[in-house]
Amino acid sequence: MPLAAPPKERSSGERLLYKKGARGKYPRMSELSKAYAPVEVERKWYARWLEAGCFRGEESAEEEGFSIVIPPPNVTGILHMGHVLNNTIQDILARRARQEGKAVLWLPGTDHAGIATQTRVEKELRKTEKVTRRDLGREKFLERVWAWKEEYGGIIIQQLKRLGCSCDWERERFTMDEDYSRWVAKVFTDLFEQGLIYRGKRMVNWCPVSLTALSDEEVIMKPQRSQLYTMKYEVVGQPGRFLEIATTRPETLMGDVAVAVHPEDERYASLIGQKVRRPFPAAEIPVIGDEYVDQEFGTGALKITPAHDPADFDIGTRHDLEIIDVLHPDGKIHCPEVPELDGLDRFAARKKAAEMLEERDALLRVEEYDNNVGFSERADVPIEPRLSMQWFLRYPCVEESAEAVASGAIAFRPARWAKTFAHWMENIQDWCISRQLWWGHQIPVWYRADQAAALREAESLDLKDLEAGVIHVGIDPPENEGEWVRDEDVLDTWFSSWLWPFATMARVDQENETLKKFYPTSDLVTGPDILFFWVARMIMAGFRFRGEKPFANVFFTSLIRDQKGRKLSKSLGNSPDPLLLMEEYGSDGLRFGLMRIAPVGTDVRYDEKQIEEGRNFANKLWNACRYRQMQGDGLMADRLDAALCPIYGLDVLAKLDAMEQAVAAAYQEYRFNEIAAQLYEFFWSEFCDWYLESIKEDLRGAGEAARREQALAVIDTVLPRFLMQLHPFMPHVTEELWLLLGFGQEGEFLMRRCLPQKEKAAAALGERGAQARVAKIYGAVRQARHLKAEYHLASNREVRFVLKTEEDWIAGESAVLASLAQSQAVVVDPTYQAERGTPVAVTDLGELFLPLEGLVDLEAERERLSKELKKTEIEVKKCQGKLGNASFVDRAPAEVVEQERARLADWEDKRQRLQEQLASLG
Repeated sequence: MPLAAPPKERSSGERLLYKKGARGKYPRMSELSKAYAPVEVERKWYARWLEAGCFRGEESAEEEGFSIVIPPPNVTGILHMGHVLNNTIQDILARRARQEGKAVLWLPGTDHAGIATQTRVEKELRKTEKVTRRDLGREKFLERVWAWKEEYGGIIIQQLKRLGCSCDWERERFTMDEDYSRWVAKVFTDLFEQGLIYRGKRMVNWCPVSLTALSDEEVIMKPQRSQLYTMKYEVVGQPGRFLEIATTRPETLMGDVAVAVHPEDERYASLIGQKVRRPFPAAEIPVIGDEYVDQEFGTGALKITPAHDPADFDIGTRHDLEIIDVLHPDGKIHCPEVPELDGLDRFAARKKAAEMLEERDALLRVEEYDNNVGFSERADVPIEPRLSMQWFLRYPCVEESAEAVASGAIAFRPARWAKTFAHWMENIQDWCISRQLWWGHQIPVWYRADQAAALREAESLDLKDLEAGVIHVGIDPPENEGEWVRDEDVLDTWFSSWLWPFATMARVDQENETLKKFYPTSDLVTGPDILFFWVARMIMAGFRFRGEKPFANVFFTSLIRDQKGRKLSKSLGNSPDPLLLMEEYGSDGLRFGLMRIAPVGTDVRYDEKQIEEGRNFANKLWNACRYRQMQGDGLMADRLDAALCPIYGLDVLAKLDAMEQAVAAAYQEYRFNEIAAQLYEFFWSEFCDWYLESIKEDLRGAGEAARREQALAVIDTVLPRFLMQLHPFMPHVTEELWLLLGFGQEGEFLMRRCLPQKEKAAAALGERGAQARVAKIYGAVRQARHLKAEYHLASNREVRFVLKTEEDWIAGESAVLASLAQSQAVVVDPTYQAERGTPVAVTDLGELFLPLEGLVDLEAERERLSKELKKTEIEVKKCQGKLGNASFVDRAPAEVVEQERARLADWEDKRQRLQEQLASLG
């Protein structure tokens, strides 16, 4: 229902909407400034929200709980457009949940970002003090990292506040908080004791600069222009017969232990089981058959270097081949038997190895080769596949996690990601959880000091070692810690973040009110690029350590690209600074503009014009509210009367109802761009462009006083309801207008108001066929404007229209019709006989005539139209000529041909309109 005196049976949340001020009067409006100043308004309201504790998640509240945990940004991070998109969506969900009367916890925090933070601090040390972390030692270096974190680690949090994020900042967490660190150690200990964590020598991604293993997520594939070297190995016992082998890495041939060919490759079948001679260091190595080999790539013969390629390692394991490591951890060659290469950097060694092959007449050719090479995300150097002693985890609760997504118990949006998830879960591999860093959660394993060296080199560690008392695994150090040596590695950053949904809410083994109220969480908003690295692992951790799913819905955001389809990045120079955008357009403008172009499941094509449109929308809202304020003080919603309200008011109220329903439905489907489109279309078009224009004469007092009163009553009904719907997207400007227009009082907040449970406003008032009538009027107005434009009379208010109609009710609305058409008058005449040549448009109301006498020089207009028609005919013939040319149609790109067809259709349409105009002039 519209705003009116609050009946006793209304809910407490709804009663807030109708609260009166002193002496039973509605609060007085405060004067709106001529121009909207977004930065000033946004800073003011955010400070007020914080001061009043508006973001606090109350676990003691009686209302239903709603919770989101923020994907913790790296503590080294600064705000980028991906953060803006992700966190705007989270804020919209949180604010909408508050409007629905739920107790909301949006829990924020940051990730310690092991390799990124360590790299950042090390770089600073080298630059300012000319020292490395090893110069300082582990303890002193970690002190420096903590100091850096305290000084710079909160930058992105402040930037999220600038965006308007309504997180419960009192609960902000950090993945290396003391309590959180105990969770990490507890989980490691439990999994080790269950035999799910083990240590072994495996192939990993290795960064030669950071000197650590990397997760797949920390490896960025980049297209590279490489070289393919084709060399020859002589077949032992068959002088003059050679096996040709293509490789991109001749510098590792010292680690070759075999050459593999496909068993069904007729070229090499006779060589399987024989040996070939490796050039340096000279050795005879076997030719083996393995189905992994691609017969079409290179020569179809593959050199097998198990220590330096994952596929080679697998082949070597299948065939029980020797493993020869020819690289130091820093990427330099380790091969004393070949002194020319020993100690060289891997890339210098590649060039030198090629030269050595050529000197031995073993290099046949070198070709350019396009391939994808994995780069360390932080160090920006090619990674090395490397055999390394690491800690691994066998994933727990795989079946439960897979079933939760497959059954829809955890809903993925868009749903297509569920198939990707299922495929990964079916092919899941053990997780390398150790990193050779100093910054992070140090692995909670201690070795007896007198046996530490041997234990570190042991192929495996298990419960027998724990029971034997030679190792200690636990949350706390062992007694007599001086007799023990701790494992130097730290855990992969993801090993801490997979516990994020519950480890942020309680201490180890603690059941508290926060967990009871807010866990499992309601929604997770994240990027699909970390579906495996974070989302899947959180699901497994939830089932393993809480016995239930960690969240109900996962919304995967789109990737933001530029207009050329390229991913936004600093290196390309196409990534805008969100802080600068907020300074220019306001955070509300940035949020709304971005959400309008963020469809579900499709990449976002960033366009700053849309952000500008967001600011323009805020200005439009501001100006419309200021226009209402200019009509006088005092809210009039309680005077809305079905019998007196003009049809335009009933129409816009019905459209308000429809918009609210469409918005509610779109929220259910997480279609945020559709919500933004609904809000924009209703307010800008239906309310401002049509309704406000239709009542201007009423507001000027040109008619009955009752019409003015009802016009204001409709405005005062629409505005508060619209501000509530818009608030999650544009929280600051809506909060400001809510107070200044008198819908709330000082000390009250729009963000705390619940959506009222109400009947449809238009249905409650009785539409009286209003929408059908208004649709006919607005349709006639469009035709009238079109007629004026065709005869270059768009701004001419001296125009008179004649409406020939049998609808007798329209006579009472002719003044509104004339006003909307920007004409002197619309004469309703059921018997009108137009003179020959009078332009006419057929509308749902009847025939609408535009008498041109005194407005247009008919002869001059005929001459102008004739010239325009001739030009149009020429363009039509040009297009027809192109499209009639078989060579053009067959050879031109499809999009060019389609573009030419579209041009022809446009010119033909224009020709027809000009012909009709000429005919109308006689």
